Amino acid sequence: MAFHMEEVIEMLERTPKVLEQYLVGLSDDWLKADEGEGTWNPSQVIGHLIYGEKYNWIPRLELILSDKKDKRFLVFDRFSHLQLYKEYSISEMISEFGSLRTDSIEKMKQLIKHESQLELSGIHPVYGEVKARELISTWMVHDLTHISQITRVMAKRYEMAVGPWKSYLGILKNNTQK
Repeated sequence: MAFHMEEVIEMLERTPKVLEQYLVGLSDDWLKADEGEGTWNPSQVIGHLIYGEKYNWIPRLELILSDKKDKRFLVFDRFSHLQLYKEYSISEMISEFGSLRTDSIEKMKQLIKHESQLELSGIHPVYGEVKARELISTWMVHDLTHISQITRVMAKRYEMAVGPWKSYLGILKNNTQK
């Protein structure tokens, strides 16, 4: 599939709204459910998305598009959100995430003036050279991954309750990830 900025923006814009509709107003039993030790609950996933919005996607895009010679990305701490946002309500987190996301999309639109910029690259600490279009695509798919993760975690709360239908419910197959 070819990269289409308009499609990516369509999805990036929707993520905060999807999460708001999905999670705000749910009991803590839903929001604090996880898949066991070392896994994240829905509230923690939202904290991760906030942290990424602040320190990952746009800062890396800005570096790729900059005139700097050294285009090495800083290492992204995938776990710092576990302490930073643990006292926030889901409404507060999703509100902050929505505001940050709006700002990020506007910033991306300001930064990307020409399609040729999408071929510029930076250096990821693990993957090496990555292009701007790959970073932006990953940003969008990252959202979808975490929406899927939240859905899976919530479904697993009722894994035993579904009884014999479990074999028909693909979401209940063992597929844990952070």
